Amino acid sequence: MPEFTSRRGLLFGTAAVGAGALLVGCTSNESKDEPAANNQPAADDKPGKQVTIGFAGPQADHGWLNAINDNAKSRAKKYSDVTLEITEGSNDTAQQIGQIETLINKKVDVLVILPADGKALTQVGLKAMRAGIPVINLDRIFNTPQAYRSWIGGDNYGMGLNAGHYIGEKLKDKSDAKVIELAGLDNLELTKQRTQGFDDALKNYPNIRKVARQAAEFTVESGQSKMAQLLQAQSKFDALWNHDDDQGVGALRAIEQAGRDDFLMVGGAGALSAFQAIKKDDGVLKATVLYPPTMAASAIDLARALGQGKGVGGMAEFEIPASLTLYSAVVNKENVDQYMSTGFK
Repeated sequence: MPEFTSRRGLLFGTAAVGAGALLVGCTSNESKDEPAANNQPAADDKPGKQVTIGFAGPQADHGWLNAINDNAKSRAKKYSDVTLEITEGSNDTAQQIGQIETLINKKVDVLVILPADGKALTQVGLKAMRAGIPVINLDRIFNTPQAYRSWIGGDNYGMGLNAGHYIGEKLKDKSDAKVIELAGLDNLELTKQRTQGFDDALKNYPNIRKVARQAAEFTVESGQSKMAQLLQAQSKFDALWNHDDDQGVGALRAIEQAGRDDFLMVGGAGALSAFQAIKKDDGVLKATVLYPPTMAASAIDLARALGQGKGVGGMAEFEIPASLTLYSAVVNKENVDQYMSTGFK
């Protein structure tokens, strides 16, 4: 999984409802005597001013990123008043800058940008804002708030925190419980945030010790090889947290090959394969913590509202928020059916 640098901002519901319920219209039973804040224009599904949204993201070389693109496209199709101009996507910084500059030259109304590198693309975000084109910065954040009008993304620290609390509650009555961690790329800030959240959660459970940690590379192959090493080094442990469901496919292969079923596993991100395994409930994977790609659909909602000069329904402000941090919900057997439609391949 590529770098997802989280901005700890406004918590706004769960991932399942984030895209679908973000922009709900005002009710029709408002009184003219009510305060103006209750009669503010809010975005809804009714056709309004035509808005052209430019969408630029990195190359979809990971299941999560492919889901980001799919969510943006499908959400835009929902609105008859939205035209989506989408780039091919690139992990080459110069190429992505060029793609965004093309959208700026086309004079789109709003830009949604998931930068391959937030720092490197800050200047093109500033260029768009200075050209009068507001930017919705999606997930990987620019270096300065001046480069975007609104940021929306996931909560890496919250992923680790919620994974740790889930495991902690499962093992709280077990003496000298042992857990291990299969992390992502250690040179990414997101990996550090996920590990920090996990470690902070485990501090609430003095009976639990983290006895091993191995960094993988967010790929199936690395997940399998690194998990095999962990299993060989750790003959006995009670729980595993894996940062990413794509590398988790490989981790599960290694676990099956080793014939191990003496621990519980928690995944991360929200892949369809993880949801299906959780629902089937015949293996070690019992839960996953979300990093929802539905954020791209919500970014389209925000861009449409911004282009139409509207606010967010259910909130008193006339303007869309400056930042939205999505909640990292825990998906287990009890609620997996609710989230199944959001799972990415």
